[in-house]
Amino acid sequence: MLNINIEKQLGQLQLKVNTQLPLQGVTAVFGRSGAGKTSLVNLLGGLTTPDKGEISLGDTLLFKHKTVNLPPEKRQIGYVFQEARLFPHYSVKGNLTYGMRHKAPELFNKVVSLLGIEKLLSRYPNTLSGGEKQRVAIGRALLTSPQMLLMDEPLASLDLPRKRELLPYLQTLAQELKLPIVYVSHSLDEILQLADHMLVLHQGKMIAQGPLTQVWNSEQMRPWVPLQELSSLLSARIADRHPDYPMTRLLMDDGNQLWVSGQLPPTHKQLKVRIQANHVSVCTEEPKGSSIRNLLQGKIKELYPSDNGEQIQLKIALGKDELWANITPWACDELQLTPGKDIYAQIKGVTMTQMDIAESH
Repeated sequence: MLNINIEKQLGQLQLKVNTQLPLQGVTAVFGRSGAGKTSLVNLLGGLTTPDKGEISLGDTLLFKHKTVNLPPEKRQIGYVFQEARLFPHYSVKGNLTYGMRHKAPELFNKVVSLLGIEKLLSRYPNTLSGGEKQRVAIGRALLTSPQMLLMDEPLASLDLPRKRELLPYLQTLAQELKLPIVYVSHSLDEILQLADHMLVLHQGKMIAQGPLTQVWNSEQMRPWVPLQELSSLLSARIADRHPDYPMTRLLMDDGNQLWVSGQLPPTHKQLKVRIQANHVSVCTEEPKGSSIRNLLQGKIKELYPSDNGEQIQLKIALGKDELWANITPWACDELQLTPGKDIYAQIKGVTMTQMDIAESH
């Protein structure tokens, strides 16, 4: 585990984080500007020093107050900044090999292939696009053979086409590499596509941390998402394909099933399914004769009236998963919805993440 228990005074902001992060997959650090996201990764990388506390990466103690403070070059941590920061007088190949501790042709070839930069090796930074520069910067960090990779909003300086260009490479890295990645971002869309875990900072304090689906569906995330954009993340796996129609059936852990458009390729991996709260309607009895294909059976967990009183946010328990629905107070009163009541949720739209988008209606 990556063990973090630190405090740091940053002007008027006191950063205080005490948590453990997994040593695999992508942990997204999310929060508004000034929440302490970049400061946290700078502390992990050794670019700044905590006022007190301790940081350890697996069995390696990186920092302990008044005892241990490994410099950045000894932490075996790769760092990718918002700007690529390439050496302009070195070719792409020269930039990539600059930080390599040992000659490792197999590693070099693997990283170059993963990032799709084979054709860029002889070029210089001033001839590259923003997305290409970031891919080279990521490759340089990986070729230092790090024990962990820190990425501080690597897409923030890119325009939308360049972001779309780079995201598939980041997805591939997250799936192929067996090292932890701490990924700072203020973009919820990026986090949905890349992260396995999530840590939320607010005014220097950690207010949520855990698996992505758990944090995304938590009450702590509601203030960060506009009412009309509230959504849920559910875990599912591919069960089979419809024999007559271009649809794929997904199976959830609690036995519920979802149909999505398209003939998805077989995989044993758990998939993330995103459902907008505005695409969910609820029934107290199983509906008959409906064109909506997806019906989930669950139990009401909580009800949260919106600040303007025009809607109620309903949280539905589906085994280990949770589903948000936006309904009117009129519907809530008429259906006599209360915590613990069994309910059916009709799903009007389903979006897959970490793969080609598929919609089901």
